[in-house]
Amino acid sequence: MPEEDALLARVRKLLAKAEDPAVTEAEAEAYNTKAAELIARYGIDQAMLAARAEFADEVTSMRIDVENPYSRDKAQLVTCIAEPLRCRTVLARASQRVHWVTVFGFRSDLLRIELLFTSLLLQAGTQLGRASGGGTAQSVAAYRRSWLQGFALAVFHRLKGAEEKAVAEHDGGSGSAELVLRDRKAVVEAAYQEEFGALRMARRRRLTGSGFSDGRAAGERADLGTTGVTGKRGGLLNR
Repeated sequence: MPEEDALLARVRKLLAKAEDPAVTEAEAEAYNTKAAELIARYGIDQAMLAARAEFADEVTSMRIDVENPYSRDKAQLVTCIAEPLRCRTVLARASQRVHWVTVFGFRSDLLRIELLFTSLLLQAGTQLGRASGGGTAQSVAAYRRSWLQGFALAVFHRLKGAEEKAVAEHDGGSGSAELVLRDRKAVVEAAYQEEFGALRMARRRRLTGSGFSDGRAAGERADLGTTGVTGKRGGLLNR
């Protein structure tokens, strides 16, 4: 088995343990944290292999479809996963509806993004189903939107921290991985600017719901490395 496949196999085993209802919350968090670290290390390893021409990696794009309800919030989750992995996103919007997200990045990073988004969207649906919300349809929707914003922000910070830790551990002061990743980020940025450089940034949303803190706490507990992808996304979030 190639080394990268063996590493991802370790991730699957860790996450299977974390998902076992018999383990404590502290044990599950430890398993999930280790899985996130291994996923980050996988990304660094692939980047270094590509830099030495031992692995064929290239900048390309990937389309991730998002569905209503909460399509804008699902799109934000894609972006919060993509940015720490040095990728760029473009949202295909019509009024308040997002139809899909185009992600620019190296192929190995796009693989990680797709796996993480599918898993995290399912986790968000499960966690949100357990959370309390407002009493009316209007307040429930507002609560869920703000909850999802908090969830996505927590995921962003956790992935960013895992990536930074993986770089530091790989380099040990040499700075080699940091330089390689900086160059890869510049290549992605150039590809993005060539195709979408004229686009304007969307205005920041102002959400009124009270679910941000609950969503952020759920995002801090979320599994950041599940690779058991199913064909169904979102659960509660598709209703």
